[in-house]
Amino acid sequence: MTPVPPRPTDAELEILRVLWEEGDCTVRQVHERLTKSRDLGYTTILKLMQIMFEKGLVTRDDSQRSHVYRAKQKEATTQRQLVTDLLSRAFGGSTEKLVLQALSAKRASKEELAEIRRILNDLEGDAR
Repeated sequence: MTPVPPRPTDAELEILRVLWEEGDCTVRQVHERLTKSRDLGYTTILKLMQIMFEKGLVTRDDSQRSHVYRAKQKEATTQRQLVTDLLSRAFGGSTEKLVLQALSAKRASKEELAEIRRILNDLEGDAR
């Protein structure tokens, strides 16, 4: 059984989003992407990515002068891990409460609702 990586912090999730969207990146590439929306120091990003490597959240190719980082887990895997943790800690394991709160927190688009209906129909079909 593979150990579950630690839950990423908010700052680590920001970096992971860049890696999921862009693919393999150097610290400089991540820094350039993140500083488009707010002011962050290069050394702050560097330190966070080093910590993420030590924690097992990213892998690092150090065969080049500039290290290249990659998210160790796929986005969906990390999201599932975070939802499972939230489901347990905040909702006492109740999927119903989690889904109701999620749907009441932000209005879903028609497309999102259609996809939710499709998934529910598929799940109902599997339950028969």
